[in-house]
Parts: sequence; C-alpha cells; structure tokens
Amino acid sequence: MRKFFAGLAALQVLAVVAQFFLAASGAFATAPKDESFQPHRMLGSVVVLIAILVTIVAAVTRMPGRLIGMSGLVAGLAIVQFVIAAIAGALDDTGGSTTAGALVFGLHAVNGLAIVAVAVRIVRQARQLSGTTEPTRQVGQLPTPAEPTRQAP
Repeated sequence: MRKFFAGLAALQVLAVVAQFFLAASGAFATAPKDESFQPHRMLGSVVVLIAILVTIVAAVTRMPGRLIGMSGLVAGLAIVQFVIAAIAGALDDTGGSTTAGALVFGLHAVNGLAIVAVAVRIVRQARQLSGTTEPTRQVGQLPTPAEPTRQAP
C-alpha cells in the first residue's frame, strides 16, 4: 500500500507540473483569456481532488504524521489557488487589469511553487518509506553486514 501511495504522490507532482505548462500555454495563447486558461482551471480542480486523495491514502496507510500533514498542506495550498484567483478577479472586476489585482495574482504563481516543493518532498519521503530507494543510514548508525566499513586514512 505504501508503494501505491508513492505512485499516487508522483502522479500529483506530474499533475502540478502539467499545471505550469497549461498556465504558460494559456498566457501565450491568442484565444480570449477565459478560453485559453480553461484547461488550467479544469486541471486545477483535478489537482485538488488528487491532493485530497493523497492525504486520505497517507492516513489510511499509516504514514508518519508529518507526511500526512504535508499531504494535507498540498490540498490546502491547492484550494488557496482558487481563493487567490477569485480575489485577483474581484480586484479586476472592470475587465481591465489593476495593479492590486496583478500583485495578488502574482501570489498564484508563488503559491504554485510552494505546491511543487511540498509535493516533491512528499514523493521523496514516500519512496524512502516504500522501499523503492535505498534507505539512508543515519549519522552514528553502524553499517549493516552487507555494507563495507570505511577505514580511516
């Protein structure tokens, strides 16, 4: 079940990276703003659902509390993306772009970077816990019999 969690967390990272791609392609599209960002908005909803699912799976598989918390953080940050977009849109209600709206909407990208950072960290920790990467030895821990011991020069 932990490998499933690691795979689901990796899927979450891929979805978030796809979000950046869709945002960039929407920004440079010649179509009207509402049309060009529609795929980005739709995938944003999917990212929220994946983040909630990752959090539930983390809890069900009894992952460490910090990992469950980080999974919930991604879900919360993904929901905040919609709040930021709504606030920026409310500040630009005249159809034009205001300085305040642009500044608030800039937080959308910064929050997106935070989502990437937390999601990648979740994947790294999940892979370690699922045994898909070599376990790291802690400082002061004796090597296992299969590990060669290092000689001091």
